[in-house]
Formats: sequence, structure tokens, C-alpha cells
Amino acid sequence: MDRLLQNIKIAINDNIYVKDPESSELGRRIIEYSIVLIDEIGFEAFTFRKLGERIGSNESSIYRYFENKHKLLVYLSSWYWGWLEYQLVFATHGVPEPEEKLSRAIEIISRNKVEDQNFGHINEVLLTRIVINESSKSYLTKEVKQENRDGYFVIYKRMVHRLEEMIRTCNPNYKYTTSLASTIMETSLHQHFLKEHLPSLTNGGEDNATTTFIKEMVFSTIKK
Repeated sequence: MDRLLQNIKIAINDNIYVKDPESSELGRRIIEYSIVLIDEIGFEAFTFRKLGERIGSNESSIYRYFENKHKLLVYLSSWYWGWLEYQLVFATHGVPEPEEKLSRAIEIISRNKVEDQNFGHINEVLLTRIVINESSKSYLTKEVKQENRDGYFVIYKRMVHRLEEMIRTCNPNYKYTTSLASTIMETSLHQHFLKEHLPSLTNGGEDNATTTFIKEMVFSTIKK
């Protein structure tokens, strides 16, 4: 199983990048150190010039992979959701009980993240912080409708639809499966954001509190 997981590649829509960063050592360094740098200074202060200085490469070389930093953020967010998707699929495969399957999916999405040794050039803990703090900037733009048509958010949407199907299996009569599925995704990010930055606005300070809260919210809702 470990050998199988080491061969997994998170497939990202090729409209997002100019050249696949996974195709070269420089591309992987761009991804690795963009995560480190955005986590350090924030997305607003992040530039390709600063990234080039960090990796010892010309700024122009980064533009051979990404048209701009917005598309780089979309790539990082997409990779994060693809990484969670493969965990979700493995964790729920062969689970026959619908509520147990949904419960495991919620755990994958909402739990505190640890580094995954199957992807050595990506620090998933730092990437999770970036997604929590910055990922909304990848879609809160005037171009979001066109980018959606171009498939920028296909992995995120696929995750929502996986959850939607699990909810529907638990309760075929529940009418708001898509809304609840996307709420699970966004609530997890928002609660972790509050825990880190505005702790008086959440009860999620304890370990696993966010997961417990989301499970209670979801199962009490679909059982009504």
C-alpha cells in the first residue's frame, strides 16, 4: 500500500499552469518554496520576484510555469483538495454503513493536518494554513465564472459532490444535499481560521472540536 501511495500524482487542470510544475525539479522547487513563502509573508506580499530570490532562480523562470500568482494560488488550493480527495477515497472505500462513511469523510476534511511523506516537496501543514487563510482569494474575483467554466475548481466541486452523494445515501429525502456538502467544506476552513485568529468566536479550541461540531451539525440536520 505504501508503495502504491508513493506513485500517486495529484492531477491538476492544465488550464491553471503554463508548464506542469511536477514535470521538473525547478517546478517542484517553485511549489515547495511558494508554500513556505506565502505562509511566511502572506499572499498579498508574495511576488514571483521574492520567490525567485528564495529559490535562486530568475523571476522569468517562474513565469514559464505560472502566468501570475493568482493562478499559482489556484494551483495550490486545487492540490490541497486533491490531496484530501485521495485520502477520503482510501478512508471510505469498502465502508458499507452510510453514516460511518460520511463520518469518516468529515474527519478527513476537518481534522488537524499532518505532513504526508508521500509528497516530499510539499509541506501539507503549511499548505493547510494557506488554504485556511488565503484560498478564498482564488475565487473571490470578477473572473470566477470564466475560471469555473475553464475547470479551475473541478477538484473542489468533485469533493462537494462526493459528500453530497454520501449525505443522500444517509437520507434520500433530504433536499439540501449540495448546500450541506459545501457547508461542510467551508465550515471546516472557517472554524480553523477562527480558532487561529479569532478564538473568542468559536468553541473549536480543543483538539477535534471542529470535527465533532461538524458531525453534530450534519447528522442532527439530516435526521430531522
